[in-house]
Amino acid sequence: MKSTLIVAIIISIFGLSSCYAQEDISFLKNVSNKDKVIALLKSMETGAQEPVSYINPNKYIQHNLGVADGLAGFGALLQALPPNSVKVHTIRAFTDGDYVFTQTDYNFFGPKIGFDVFRFEDGLIVEHWDNLQVTPEKPNPGGHTMVDGATKITDLNKTEANKEIVKGFVTDILMNGDMSKLAGYFDGDNYIQHNPNIPDQLSGLGATLEALAKQGIFMKYDTIHKVLGQGNFVLVISEGHFGEDHNSFYDLFRVKNGKIAEHWDVVEKITPKKDWKNQNGKFNFPK
Repeated sequence: MKSTLIVAIIISIFGLSSCYAQEDISFLKNVSNKDKVIALLKSMETGAQEPVSYINPNKYIQHNLGVADGLAGFGALLQALPPNSVKVHTIRAFTDGDYVFTQTDYNFFGPKIGFDVFRFEDGLIVEHWDNLQVTPEKPNPGGHTMVDGATKITDLNKTEANKEIVKGFVTDILMNGDMSKLAGYFDGDNYIQHNPNIPDQLSGLGATLEALAKQGIFMKYDTIHKVLGQGNFVLVISEGHFGEDHNSFYDLFRVKNGKIAEHWDVVEKITPKKDWKNQNGKFNFPK
């Protein structure tokens, strides 16, 4: 049954190109971009065909390096999934201009936590980026999972200010290593941490970084590629190294009263270029 649904989706994908050339697609305006993304992600579990219509069939740029470009790559991915294996629970979803970004609890070739970013043009999805990490078997030292915690979007009028605060933190602390500025980004020791290996509180973050350094393990962010936000939530997409690994870092922060209050992240090792299934790069956000 599942394979039949997948085949139907793939067939519908390649029928869309001519369909859009002939028909009015104004119906897309009745669905928010955020809802389109949530429905598309869920369709990987349910096999629903309608959400595929939210993708531009003539332009779909893929930045997951393990998936071939375009809708053909998306269809091949669906075919490769074991029957009835996919589970999709989107925990948080946000909109920033033409971008929608989500945090999702997946069973996708095994349990994973993922961030997905989609770019829209004229109401249709034209580009996708993501970062995936295997789900830990137990909570972190503070008792938190990678996805629990606050979900309410507030302070919409502070979006740009909050993006600047978080970008400053990543630049000063994670890129430049200026620990003298660390305390200024937090409200004392009030800080909730969802990284699988780091305890709560600012003191927990500092102690973890110090312990890693003593072992000769350093986390260094080299480049910020994109900062997205909605209200009190800000996602920073960066590239750097954790130990010897070349990594993609997706960090989601919640800001409260101008201070960082909560943090979630997903760290993924970047696939060697010889193994890429598309040549779009892991990042390459439009300027």
